[in-house]
Amino acid sequence: MKGEIKEAQKEITVALIGNPNVGKSATFNALTGGNARVANWPGVTVEKKEGSFTFGDTKVNVVDLPGAYSLSPYSIDERIARDFILNEKPDIVVCIVDSTNLSRNLYLFLSLKELGARTILALNMVDLIEGKYSIDEKLMEELLRTPVVKTIATRGEGIDELKRKIIDYAREEAEPLSISYGDEVEQALERIINDLARVNLPYNRRFIALKLLEGDPSIVDELRRIGQEELIEKAHLEASHLETVLGSDIETYLIERRYGFIEGIVKRCVKRITTLEERLTISDRIDRVVTNKYLGIPIFALAMLIAFKLSFAVGGFFAEYIDQFFGWLGDSLASYLKHFPLLSSFVKDGLISGVGTVITFLPNIFFLFLFLSFLEDIGYMARAAFVMDRIMYAIGLPGRAFIPMLLGFGCNVPAVMATRVIPDNRERLITILINPFMSCSARLPIYVLFASAFFASHHPSLVIFSLYILGILVAIGSAKLFRQFIPSLRGKVSPLIMELPPYRMPTWKGVIIHSWMRSKLFIKKAGTIILLGVIFIWLLASLPSGAPYASSETLAGRLGHLIAPLLKPAGFGFWQAGVALLMGVIAKETVVGTLGTLFGSEEKLTSILPNFFTPLSAYAFMIMSLLYIPCIATIGAIYRETSSFRWTLFSFMWSLFVGWSTSVLFYQIGRLLLL
Repeated sequence: MKGEIKEAQKEITVALIGNPNVGKSATFNALTGGNARVANWPGVTVEKKEGSFTFGDTKVNVVDLPGAYSLSPYSIDERIARDFILNEKPDIVVCIVDSTNLSRNLYLFLSLKELGARTILALNMVDLIEGKYSIDEKLMEELLRTPVVKTIATRGEGIDELKRKIIDYAREEAEPLSISYGDEVEQALERIINDLARVNLPYNRRFIALKLLEGDPSIVDELRRIGQEELIEKAHLEASHLETVLGSDIETYLIERRYGFIEGIVKRCVKRITTLEERLTISDRIDRVVTNKYLGIPIFALAMLIAFKLSFAVGGFFAEYIDQFFGWLGDSLASYLKHFPLLSSFVKDGLISGVGTVITFLPNIFFLFLFLSFLEDIGYMARAAFVMDRIMYAIGLPGRAFIPMLLGFGCNVPAVMATRVIPDNRERLITILINPFMSCSARLPIYVLFASAFFASHHPSLVIFSLYILGILVAIGSAKLFRQFIPSLRGKVSPLIMELPPYRMPTWKGVIIHSWMRSKLFIKKAGTIILLGVIFIWLLASLPSGAPYASSETLAGRLGHLIAPLLKPAGFGFWQAGVALLMGVIAKETVVGTLGTLFGSEEKLTSILPNFFTPLSAYAFMIMSLLYIPCIATIGAIYRETSSFRWTLFSFMWSLFVGWSTSVLFYQIGRLLLL
């Protein structure tokens, strides 16, 4: 009943939905102030983001749905979005659209209205059309029978008005909106709706009838599960009859009618002030440079180099103080616990030297994410994918693969999941197999540690940058080999078709929130997986009782001695390196934590490592850390996405072979050149 829920409990749920690149994340951050909780959607490994805000006496829970172009579940993101709206029935759905491209964006809004969702339309990025177009939002409200609000989410403009609209509309009855599809279709819909009256489904019947005519597989499957085969067959016959009468595919016909309705709305509500050519001039001028076939790749490489220089220079300044703090903390606690030698060793050599060493590199990771988030929000990363497509297509990689590969710079696990956007199974499998070679943020602490210890006076950021480039080259080379020598992976390469979002200046608040949320996952991992890892290593380095700590007589030493001979050709055939790499399979950050635990000392780790490594073997160790076995989480993601033990094992063995052989070749060739 009208207002019943809202007045009684003073708490409502709002879902944010929109096409990709419409400013949905910026709107979420502006509404919630970054007060977000990140988890996964039930049953899938797609990120789920929730937050809340209070307006007046009402608490509003906000759920950020994955980007979607329609409510037809062609991808897992669209399925999640539709299932949430259908099954969870949020009080309000805010559909965020790009004001520079209303004709395309309003299709999703129209689907929501046909579904019967209580929908608010947020016209975002209106600053990009100022002086060029004007939108009559009052007339649009009247024609679409829904509240409309203009926003500039990156500046927080219109957000208070959006909050008011959410609260007000939650207390009002939603006005239905139906499109007329013509007499023949409307009569068929009426017959299907009448048949649906006996079916107990908590959905809008007209929406289900439309989806049955379109042959929507998820709706068909749901009706089949409840034994409605006869109804499905009737709907199929209705669709076949309509296609004969209309002379057109029924799904295409319905889509064209919707776009016709949208064009009528846009024509009445949007007035052009300047010409289309004038509106696109600035964007075109920028794209002529950054997507130029000669300049595009050097510009991308320069952007990545700047990101690494920034993360090393600025992050290193803060890392120095964090390192000093943990050194002081370890000494202080050890002194306090001096009468309890075992506990003192556990705290100083285990916890502080292990976890503390990893946390030291948090500033470097944060500033790398900060720069990459800025490039992503400004609209450049989509251009980078477009630029790299030319190279990747030429060597047999699908252009779409570069997007998951870019995500791999953050974490290989969601990057492997992101391959779901690739429709071709062969191309998707290739992308999954090469993704672990992309240098994730978990490897960055290893690079920073060794670059600081061995290349501090030789442009350490260039050393780190070279490893990222090496990962890309190995991934590309592997894809080429797979295409050529594995028959099941041969086939024609699909071209890249993607939308380039408009350029826009993000807010520092939004960029910082985005960077912090990613960095927070690193801290969470340090407090769980890495903590357990260093405790395990400390135990191995302390047992059996009576053996000197972290000596070759301990369990850790014995285990390391089994691995060391295999690593000797790469220049680091001592047992501590073997144990560190073995623990890196749990989580790559644990490599640094393990070295910190095994080399527990009052000296800085950067001062100890030169006693065991040379600059040549140190770089070979970084190559091994980059290319060898993926972490357990990535291995699990590969198995889940391929549903194949055989391909998972292949990925494991291939990366181990590539990591070992590349590091050995580098070290041995380097030795010959230095003789």
